[in-house]
Amino acid sequence: MISADARPIYLASRSPRRRALLEQIGIRYTLLGDGKEDEVDESVHGDESPTAYVERIAHAKADAGMDRLRADRLDPAPVLAADTAVVVGHRILGRPADRADAARMLGLLSATSHEVLTGVALHANGRSMFTLSRSRVTFRRLDDDEIRAYVATGEADDKAGAYAIQGRAAQFVVSLDGSYSGVMGLPLYETAQLIERIGRERAGA
Repeated sequence: MISADARPIYLASRSPRRRALLEQIGIRYTLLGDGKEDEVDESVHGDESPTAYVERIAHAKADAGMDRLRADRLDPAPVLAADTAVVVGHRILGRPADRADAARMLGLLSATSHEVLTGVALHANGRSMFTLSRSRVTFRRLDDDEIRAYVATGEADDKAGAYAIQGRAAQFVVSLDGSYSGVMGLPLYETAQLIERIGRERAGA
């Protein structure tokens, strides 16, 4: 368990969900800058696997956070970043480009099982650490009217795979095998393990 007096970390993320999840388990953090990642190219490279993709993007976000830390001359502390991808077959579904794209993604997820990968990168003491959460989510069949109504709420706008499991999309989920918080965007068990590990290293354990 993470000690209440553990040193804070920097969070390189604009996601309010990730902030809320860190707070849920008592992790103290400081947002870098205004809480937005510096521009990171999230396009897929060629035939890059989904696992390689989330690892690369999570590290890129942490690297950008470290650059911000140095540029702003902040006190050194670990930098945490994460990336989530929804995967159908070998197809990576990131954030939808617009609401038509969101509707397209939800049509792909209807009446199928898909994988949600969330990679977490922690950069500290000149080291880069990474952990991966892998979950499987099954959706019931969604008709076109349901998809249109959900997209119209705006909940899908900035979500990987065009849905928020903690929101209205919970009614679409038949089953979940894996990490609920990982599907939200930050797997708490894996994240806590990384932070505890860096804490032990600081203490010389």
